[in-house]
Amino acid sequence: MTEPRTVADAILSNKRRTTRREQFLTEMDQVIPWATVEALVAPHYPKAGRGRRPLPMGTMLRIYFLQQWFNLSDPQAEDMLYDSESKR
Repeated sequence: MTEPRTVADAILSNKRRTTRREQFLTEMDQVIPWATVEALVAPHYPKAGRGRRPLPMGTMLRIYFLQQWFNLSDPQAEDMLYDSESKR
């Protein structure tokens, strides 16, 4: 079964051109060795236990990289994830 589509999904699916931001993020996804970076960070990343469950490490690493590439603060990064389909 497919997921329900939103109005934004319908609008974006008809988009004709890829933005520079989307091109950049696609290139970075291909260039960065995510498995290697995750292996380096894994021993230091918090484990699930008491308290709030941490986000998956791969997700957090990508958010940290986005913050560096686009010079975003933590609140700006959070807003960006809600607002920008390409960064999500």
